[in-house]
Amino acid sequence: MIKHIVMWQLKDEAHGNGRQANAALIKEKLEALQGRIPGLSAIEVGLDFSCSESSCDVVLYSEFVDRQSLDAYQAHPEHQALKPFIGEACCDRRVVDYEM
Repeated sequence: MIKHIVMWQLKDEAHGNGRQANAALIKEKLEALQGRIPGLSAIEVGLDFSCSESSCDVVLYSEFVDRQSLDAYQAHPEHQALKPFIGEACCDRRVVDYEM
């Protein structure tokens, strides 16, 4: 099993929305991928409430059956379609992929 974790810090404003509105939209868009991409066995998106200096605004936790499934997810058209929206809304991104 592969675990794929991504954290984003968002801009104060993008797409004509504030940070919280964009965080909610990112959560909605990512969670809509559940059941639509082969090999993606679990997906969870959390929104930060601590608002500390060191926190990120959005976290994605996802599980894949194997590395090939993660690669397929990265290239999948529905995932690719989200990248411009998230990319424009974020100012920092961190990712960790690991195998269990």
